[in-house]
Amino acid sequence: MNPLEILLENYPQLAGCRAEIEQTAKIIIDCQAQGGTLFTCGNGGSCADADHISGELLKGFCRKRPMTSEERAALAAESPEVAELLGTKLQRGLRCISLMNFPGAGSAVRNDLGGDLDVAQVLYALGRPGDVLLGISTSGNAKNVRYAVAVARLKGMKVLGLTGEGGGTLGELADVVVRVPSRETYRIQEYHLPIYHAMCQMVENHFFAE
Repeated sequence: MNPLEILLENYPQLAGCRAEIEQTAKIIIDCQAQGGTLFTCGNGGSCADADHISGELLKGFCRKRPMTSEERAALAAESPEVAELLGTKLQRGLRCISLMNFPGAGSAVRNDLGGDLDVAQVLYALGRPGDVLLGISTSGNAKNVRYAVAVARLKGMKVLGLTGEGGGTLGELADVVVRVPSRETYRIQEYHLPIYHAMCQMVENHFFAE
């Protein structure tokens, strides 16, 4: 069954988010197909969600993603011993970077430039036209996410959002925003996880066969 159908069967209260979830997955798929990168960011629990998403896309999630035979042959030509390990263990990944995973650069930015600018600075250095930013904020008003959105616009990137039903500033600025039906922070986070799991499955299914 389609991951989105499974999601809505398990969480019927998310039926109103169907179109936005489909659009979000399509934008990520189009970005990846063109060699772009998905960047993720958030605050607090949403910071952990940003990391979680990158983990699902950088390696196999629900499907096996073995190295191609051409890649294994190229490794074997360099080192048969290394090829035996890497060729059977490594999994093909999708380009996804959590902007929350730069502790050295982040601490330097907070010390030298001020708080809430670390995510924007890293995205300013790494983002390219055609890339996508996924901002996660239960209120939609996290400052670090807001500044990252401004940089994404500057760089010619699409912006996606995961928020609560209020939407906040992120809801106003994102190209597509998934607003889950709650205003309670922990409930919003409980909805976000199965949503981005479904989106990651939809993206993975597009690029990797069973």
